[in-house]
Amino acid sequence: MESVWNQVKVNLKELLPDHSFRMWIQPMQFLNSQPLDSAESVLVTLTCPNSFSKKRVKENYISGITQEFLKLSLALGISDVKLAIDIANNNKLDLDKIDSQKIEIKKDCSTKKEPRKTNKIDDQLPLPGLPRIFDTGRMLKKDYTFDQFVVGDSNDFAYSASLSLAQGGNNANKAIYLLAGTGLGKSHLSQAVGHHVINQGITNKVFYITAEDFTNEMVNSIQNNTISNFKEKYRKKCEVLILEDIHFLSGKEATQKELAMTLDHLLDADKKIIFSGCYLPDDIPKMNDQLKSRLTMGLVTKIEAPDFSTRFKIVKKKSQINGYNIPNDVAEYIAQELCDNVRQLESGLTGVVAKGSLMGEKIDLALARQVIENISKSKKAITIDAIKKLICIEFGVSEVDLISTSRKAKLVHPRQVAIYLSRKYTDQSIKIIGKSFNRYHATAIHSINAVEKAIQQQGAFAEQLNYLYKKIETGKI
Repeated sequence: MESVWNQVKVNLKELLPDHSFRMWIQPMQFLNSQPLDSAESVLVTLTCPNSFSKKRVKENYISGITQEFLKLSLALGISDVKLAIDIANNNKLDLDKIDSQKIEIKKDCSTKKEPRKTNKIDDQLPLPGLPRIFDTGRMLKKDYTFDQFVVGDSNDFAYSASLSLAQGGNNANKAIYLLAGTGLGKSHLSQAVGHHVINQGITNKVFYITAEDFTNEMVNSIQNNTISNFKEKYRKKCEVLILEDIHFLSGKEATQKELAMTLDHLLDADKKIIFSGCYLPDDIPKMNDQLKSRLTMGLVTKIEAPDFSTRFKIVKKKSQINGYNIPNDVAEYIAQELCDNVRQLESGLTGVVAKGSLMGEKIDLALARQVIENISKSKKAITIDAIKKLICIEFGVSEVDLISTSRKAKLVHPRQVAIYLSRKYTDQSIKIIGKSFNRYHATAIHSINAVEKAIQQQGAFAEQLNYLYKKIETGKI
């Protein structure tokens, strides 16, 4: 189950705010797993670095972690996962030793007092399990490099364009917009540019940040009267700007104006800029023309879903990197059945390896079929109509009202949730999803953005969505 836990962390990183993931989830470790009363029930024990971290996780994140475990374990034939949270042994305190130290300190109380020492900020120890945080945005993932990116017909142009930008040269583009759906490799390529320019000694002033983080940082700088520092940071101290999730800027007029001016400074100074998003700037609602022109003035390249040959290479590459011994016929079967995106391939591969390890079975075609067929069946059963019916039941509204033109709050909320779930669980395009709800595709994008923003609050709404996820993924729709 350790490989399942690794995938759970990957999924949670996508769902949680970056600071929350780094502080509470990243330091957690897998300890062990053991079957309970039946073969379909498993107890998984995870560890936190200290008691405060354990308390925080149990209060705020345990339901989300359990939900992700259940989603991945269903493919292994495990219908129930119980979680136990322990404190890592190397962080437990020896109380006897502490008491003895207190006694020694008490004995020395009569000695001459020494001047109080103050530690500089640079001398403070980092929190356990956390990387150092730099002022250049998010950390680049260490395995998101060019040499670990699998090139195929669906992404070779995007790969070549990104590598050309990273290497520089007189004929290289200075700005690229990577357009791709979820899980197709746009984050991998954009971060690979950052790794390349750092490793080749071109520059270490690489700023990797999401559009949401950029917005929050700007708002915070305004509130604290440090907007001049913010402008100087991005306009004068940045050599390579990697900006992801452009669609988040929808409707944020002030941020759009500031970003457009920042891009002008960077482009005039011949800096490198990499944008990435799921939609073209023209398709993002409430995006001003000034920013649209800046986003598309460079090279716009689209990453398509990988073909069979590329999917097979991805499975073999991921197996090699993780040390999995996967026979070719199993790799071919996974690549044949899971054809949506790279993330789905990785999930299927992880499921096959996890079941083989957990059950002590040989990884062969029969085992792969058991795991992959569960994934395929679950996906095929989910349709937009099925999601509509689920939402109508759960929210107590009629399907006629759900797709009506009414903008009443009691209808807008379930409608947005239904559109978000349709995007998450079906293969339909934004245009088709919007049409299914009697909406333009721009309105559908706005609904998805609204739900994604609400999820980050980690309140009752997040719990409500987890409940709906479980209903959909267990086929109870």
